[in-house]
Amino acid sequence: MRIAVPQAEGKLAMHFGHCESFALIDVDVENKTILKKEIVTAPSHEPGLLPRWLAERGANIIIAGGMGQRAQQLFRENKIEVIVGAGSVTPEELATAYLKNELKTGANFCDH
Repeated sequence: MRIAVPQAEGKLAMHFGHCESFALIDVDVENKTILKKEIVTAPSHEPGLLPRWLAERGANIIIAGGMGQRAQQLFRENKIEVIVGAGSVTPEELATAYLKNELKTGANFCDH
């Protein structure tokens, strides 16, 4: 499984469409461990691009602070599970919490 986390300055970027880069984290679901982390520079912001771009890079899940409804729909169409309302911590902390069923989420920080 591959988890995508939009980041800025090493932590979750609260609006995925304006992040500096993405952490792509390969995880072993059975053993609940991180196998590998790759940082990729985000492409220029263009409506509808990121869901397809991340799907091409093998993402199965995106963990975000906030994301508009249209973007969420596009991710689902690309077979990527969307989790919104996560806090601004490191991608590794988010992935580990997700694997342990301990990921705490709150309000979607973006509702456009």
